[in-house]
Amino acid sequence: MMHSEQQKLIAELKDYEAKMTRDEQDQFRMFVKRNKDDEDMDEMSKKKLLALYEKYVVNRPRKVVRSPFGDTFRQ
Repeated sequence: MMHSEQQKLIAELKDYEAKMTRDEQDQFRMFVKRNKDDEDMDEMSKKKLLALYEKYVVNRPRKVVRSPFGDTFRQ
């Protein structure tokens, strides 16, 4: 995982920090500090960051919206 990919994952996860458990928040804050210091993450940290991303960003429920014309779309 490149540094730019790490930045994107961390930026998207910042919106979900309040929904994380206490341990997940601590881990996430550590990732943010590492990102600010331009440190490379080891394999275990990368896996944890990806797991947080998949848990909160990828699997988030999307609201189905119905228009007055009968069309439905996801928001």
